Amino acid sequence: MVKKKACVFISGKGTNLNSLIHNSRDTNFPIKIDLVLSNKKDALGINFAKKFSIPFKIFDVDIKEFEKKAIKELKDRKISIICLAGFMKILSKSFLRMFRGKVINIHPSLLPKYKGLHTFKRAIKNKDFFCGCTIHYVDEKMDNGRIILKKRVNIDEDDEVKTLQKKVQSLEYKAYSMAIRKIYIKN
Repeated sequence: MVKKKACVFISGKGTNLNSLIHNSRDTNFPIKIDLVLSNKKDALGINFAKKFSIPFKIFDVDIKEFEKKAIKELKDRKISIICLAGFMKILSKSFLRMFRGKVINIHPSLLPKYKGLHTFKRAIKNKDFFCGCTIHYVDEKMDNGRIILKKRVNIDEDDEVKTLQKKVQSLEYKAYSMAIRKIYIKN
């Protein structure tokens, strides 16, 4: 299998990045993480890139400058797919048009429900029975693109934001890689 070159964009802890790195080590996994880009110099996720000897760049600048520098890196490395994993910036329409169909994101809710932030708090407040995560293509509207995969968990009566977040994050670590397999491995 010829693996597709992937870049992961992060802003924080990089736990989804870590999961993707581990899965990408499997010979049957369809992507190889060729680059990690962060918009935060203190993003802890960079430590995973260092640990696994994955090239990384930190562009702690405004989003316009970040995109300009990112485009050069993505083109130079011939990146096939961009995985947003806790990347806390909104990419411009022109960036997304340039990479149409090549940018995916993981969001901590069952889209189209709870776009944006504070998804767990909103789900608990509304007394939802389920929560989960959605992996979707990124388009020009926030948390709107075509859905690739959704996974859900039960919300228990005693769940609080932190317990629900922990349950969904553990689901995310499996779901993101499942979605990537779904994109590239046709049965």
